[in-house]
Amino acid sequence: MASDNNMDDFSTDAILLRKIEYGDHDLIITFLTRDKGKISVMAKNAKKSVRRFSGAMDLFSVNHIQCAFPKKNRTAMINLCQTVLENGFSHIRYDVVNTAYASYWMEIVTQWLEEGKAQPDIFELLFTALEMVDDGFIRTEVISLLFQIRFMRLSGFSPGLDQCDACRTNLEDVHLTRFWFDFKAGRIVCPECRGSERFARESAGPFGGSARGCWVSKGTLKQLSWINTVEMSRADRIKFSPVAIREGETLLESFIPFYIGRHFNSLKFLQKMRSEI
Repeated sequence: MASDNNMDDFSTDAILLRKIEYGDHDLIITFLTRDKGKISVMAKNAKKSVRRFSGAMDLFSVNHIQCAFPKKNRTAMINLCQTVLENGFSHIRYDVVNTAYASYWMEIVTQWLEEGKAQPDIFELLFTALEMVDDGFIRTEVISLLFQIRFMRLSGFSPGLDQCDACRTNLEDVHLTRFWFDFKAGRIVCPECRGSERFARESAGPFGGSARGCWVSKGTLKQLSWINTVEMSRADRIKFSPVAIREGETLLESFIPFYIGRHFNSLKFLQKMRSEI
């Protein structure tokens, strides 16, 4: 847990989200911290300082970091003084697909969260997701669905999956088996409300996505709703069929970039890796 030494120094647990080279020897590091949310810090001489930063500068590693605000210029970047590696998630790093998933999660967090706003629930979610992948007991595709939909809920843009956005009929009460998920509204619409002609014209196959939405089966929607609320300790009970995984990936990996308004290079790489397996 974090402890403040004085007004100029602090220490906290942190997950490394991104690092950028700065000059010949320095790095600018973005962390998701347990206590202070997302922060960016300057790691001076990080490329050659073995004692202070050895083994702790890898993406999605968990470290206990010590930082200090600059003494003279309070508006300058926080200085990273020292790191202690707590978990490097070596089992993730040895698998290129698992690394691709983790990198995608890092980019989501980096792009969406505000700087300096404490997000302890998101820190715990990301840390737990990384632990679950590293343990290897649950399929990484399922963990990714769990991470994405719970991240959206914690961040305030959770998709509406329980009822038709037009007629307000509950999911369970609609006799049809597929729904249109509208990216702009972030809600599902039953085929009857969209109209049979538009249903036939706009569907791009059973898993087709477009710039505006995608079709999703009722069963997949029910499973996504369930994992959005279930305790993380019960995640091993999640049983997704290959079809549900594919539909869930299409929905979440299309909706999140659409909502945030960015294209994720890490997601393109992840999808390329999956297509080659």
